[in-house]
Order: sequence, then structure tokens, then C-alpha cells
Amino acid sequence: MSRFQNVRLEHASRLINHGPTVLVTSAHGGHRNIMAAAWSMPVEFTPPRLAIVIDKRTFTRELIHASGYFGVCIPGAALADLTYAVGSVSGREIDKFARFGIASQAGSLTGVPLLEHGCAAWMECRLIPEPHTEQAYDTCFAEVLSAAADARIFDNGRWSVREDNAELHTLHHLGAGRFATASKTTHARPA
Repeated sequence: MSRFQNVRLEHASRLINHGPTVLVTSAHGGHRNIMAAAWSMPVEFTPPRLAIVIDKRTFTRELIHASGYFGVCIPGAALADLTYAVGSVSGREIDKFARFGIASQAGSLTGVPLLEHGCAAWMECRLIPEPHTEQAYDTCFAEVLSAAADARIFDNGRWSVREDNAELHTLHHLGAGRFATASKTTHARPA
């Protein structure tokens, strides 16, 4: 049974505004892929839009350009090894889902693979073609079409990072297979 609940699109930007490492999923023509990306951010609220750096030479970019869609899954700390693994090999030669035993479901709006087990959240995205930016900088822009999150860590439009949900604390890439996790929050007093 899924612990994921829909996230209102007006809150979708909050899923990545704290800079987590994400898993980008793609599918087209019977092929699928998953890769890790450390550079993503929200760029608009309504409709929710994001920017993500995906090297133009990757199989992921090829599949995204062919289909026009991709998924952004936000792995929790329990998926650190998997996140590093899928970011270290090409999907051109192997099916990473099969190789690493990754369970996924097809997104209801886009058909892209989405991960729930071990992830804090996911978003289904539609590519917004920006040829110059994509070629010059490897930056892709997308509109978030739907989003969902594990209610144990993201509920009512807010993150709730606690000791009892540590396996879902988001990963933040430090380089060379090292990650930090979001593990503590501070609540600011109003001015």
C-alpha cells in the first residue's frame, strides 16, 4: 500500500527548493532509464516549473527529447547506494531498473517510471523546449504536471524532517559518492 499522497501543484516547488539530489527517470519506445542529478531547482510557482542539468550526451536526454516527458524522484537516505550506482553507469548499455532491481510504476499522466519505495517524493514533468539553453548549458526546463510525496515526511505542503523518518531524509551530493542528508530543521521566530 502506497504511503504517497498527492501534492498540490502550488506546493510542488517545495519538493526541491532545498537542493536535494534527484533521480531523473525517462522512457520512450520500449526503453527506460534512470540517472542521478545534483543540480535542480524550482524556477516558477504557477504553473510550477523547474530547471535541471542533464548532460546532452546522456541516454536520459535522448529519451526525454523523444518523449517530451520525465520524472523527478527524490530519494531518501536509504537509497544513497542506489543513487550513486545509477549515476555512475550509462543506461545505453544496460537496463538500470533490471540491473539494480528498481521497482517503479508508470506515471498516470506521462507514463515515465516513478519510484516510491525509498523515495520521499516524485514529480511528473513535461519538457519545455529551450534549444539554446539545452545545447549551450545542458539545462532543461520543465513544467510539473503532477506530484506526490510520502506523508511521513512531506504533508500539507511542508517537509517534516524527524528522527522517526530518517530513511526518507533527502540526499545532498558532496562529490565522489558522498552525500549529506537533511536531518535537522530550525524554526525561525517571526520578526
